[in-house]
Amino acid sequence: MSALNRVPSLMARAGTASALTIAAVGGSVVIPGVASDAAAATPATKALHIAASKKGSPYKYGATGPRRFDCSGLTLYSFKKAGKKLPRTAAQQYNKTHHISAKSRKAGDLVFFHSGSSVYHVGIYAGKGKIWHAPKTGDVVRLQKIWTKKVWYGRVS
Repeated sequence: MSALNRVPSLMARAGTASALTIAAVGGSVVIPGVASDAAAATPATKALHIAASKKGSPYKYGATGPRRFDCSGLTLYSFKKAGKKLPRTAAQQYNKTHHISAKSRKAGDLVFFHSGSSVYHVGIYAGKGKIWHAPKTGDVVRLQKIWTKKVWYGRVS
């Protein structure tokens, strides 16, 4: 929830005059029991935002950032910046995650593309059937709809 969306509830809790005064001088309202966006963000949510911030970065096979990425390099980089360690390849990452059903998936979970039992691609679930990923040579990090049903989901713990 952005600060702008919280203004009505903040004003109700902090008092109209005090919240407006604080906002006018560029301060922030601290309300006990209400976590800030940063404090409330899980590592998965942080990783999702980090991946999204890399939009337009070129794909390069074997690259792990910060300016170029392959698919598993993007997930590795994003989760590392969010405080979680992942192995290097998509298959290794799949083996290190808690496997979950499509019904249980949440934004920030990993989406693994497979052929039979072989994992060949990974992205970070963004919600609404879309992932952030580094697709292939000649492409860039981008948000894209999941194009196949041959996916597995994993949660980084």
